Amino acid sequence: MQTVQVVLDADLLQEADLAARKHNINRSALIRDALRGHLKRMHILDLEQEERLAYQRIPASREDALALVEIASRACEEGE
Repeated sequence: MQTVQVVLDADLLQEADLAARKHNINRSALIRDALRGHLKRMHILDLEQEERLAYQRIPASREDALALVEIASRACEEGE
């Protein structure tokens, strides 16, 4: 592990310290866990964006579109 210096607002630091105490971990562990979670969420958002762009580049065929409309229609009828 490497040591880094991070500048935090006083309020954020106080919240972090309270959360660390509440969960019986030290401040560094809390920040590492939070950063890992944030990076994972960012990665998922990136993958979702790539998927959206892929679907935009390759539009569904007319048959696929009609099938999806039929499925959605049946789902709405069943939900009533």
